[in-house]
Amino acid sequence: MITAALMTVIGVLVAVETISALLGRPVRWVPYDRMLGWASSTPWSDPWVMLGASVVTALGLLLVLLALVPGRPRFIPARTGDPDLVIGVQRRGFTRSLAHAARQVQGVDHARVRLHGTTAQVTAGSHLRDTTGLAEAVRLAVADRIAALAPVDDYPVRVNLRGR
Repeated sequence: MITAALMTVIGVLVAVETISALLGRPVRWVPYDRMLGWASSTPWSDPWVMLGASVVTALGLLLVLLALVPGRPRFIPARTGDPDLVIGVQRRGFTRSLAHAARQVQGVDHARVRLHGTTAQVTAGSHLRDTTGLAEAVRLAVADRIAALAPVDDYPVRVNLRGR
């Protein structure tokens, strides 16, 4: 996004400079006369030119590498009754469903689920003073919901219970 915004700003700047020069009233936001003079008198072997070319090349390679690295998937693949069919469940919907399952456990007031890789991290809160076995009940409820949703990957459940 940063690269796209930067390229948009540069494109607008070039367009304004070009159009204003063609209309006979250059805005001269960029002092290109000095840059043109420097560029026409500087040989390719100049250390500053080589440094600039190296920086631009390194940035280009970095952008190519960033484009090749896969991002976080938008969907979680889930099985269906048909062995040849896999559907995608949105990550947000998946975590909401798991949080809802955790909230259904007796004694849980609120719950939030976050996915860390293929681990479901449940943070649940309870008003109960004695929370013995509550964390395990939440873990089982969330694990049952995961089994019902049938994701392709295994999602072990970790529960962090906060009592009052």
